[in-house]
Amino acid sequence: MSEWLVLTLAMLAACAVVVVVTLVRHRTAAEDEDPSETPDVIEYMTMWIGVVYAIVLGLAIAGVWEARVAAQDHVQAEAQALHEISERVRVYPAGVRDRIRSDVNAYVGHVVTTEWKAMAEEGRVTVRGDRLLDRVRADVTDYRPASDFQAQAYQPLVDQVTAADQARAARADSTGATMPGVVWFGLVAGALVTIGMVFALQIRRTARELILAGLFSALIAFLLFLIWDFDAPYSRGVSASADAFLSFFPRAGS
Repeated sequence: MSEWLVLTLAMLAACAVVVVVTLVRHRTAAEDEDPSETPDVIEYMTMWIGVVYAIVLGLAIAGVWEARVAAQDHVQAEAQALHEISERVRVYPAGVRDRIRSDVNAYVGHVVTTEWKAMAEEGRVTVRGDRLLDRVRADVTDYRPASDFQAQAYQPLVDQVTAADQARAARADSTGATMPGVVWFGLVAGALVTIGMVFALQIRRTARELILAGLFSALIAFLLFLIWDFDAPYSRGVSASADAFLSFFPRAGS
């Protein structure tokens, strides 16, 4: 059974229970019962719909913002690990050191100039990026240290390659949208219900009420846009940037 079918059945069941209970209570109510003594149901429900929807919007914004911050952290961790590799190979012979640094620079240049566009437009990392990082790993792991000093630097270099690979995998996993479709359904449906309750209260055509209703609708639209903008950490307006790579490797973007 799909999640959409479960959701539909749950919503229909909830509505059916409320309608049935209301009808049964209405038929079994005493003849002298005065409904005017109870609070206005429309105002009560409007208040709680607004409160519940505000909580849902807040949680959604917090979720997508946290995903964006995590995406930027993945970029920072990957760039830091590659920088450590480039710096720590200074204890290796010149030929080995230059080859590793050249492959690191090639990988970073590809990420900044090519792979970042693929992440933004296609929501994925590139196969060539995987190969370039594999070349860096082979450079580091295949070298046999010729002295104790080089041997002491070998394992930390391998660890930094592992850290860069893990950060790249995390970056690849976070390229797509973070909000499931069912959540977007709830956000849009909640917005329609919340704004629709304004008309249920019989809004008048005074300038003050029309302005307030318009501002209220515009605020909800802005919050939904904010969630949509943060939802894809690498491809929309307020997105994670490649500045971490460029700060460690200034020539990568050229």
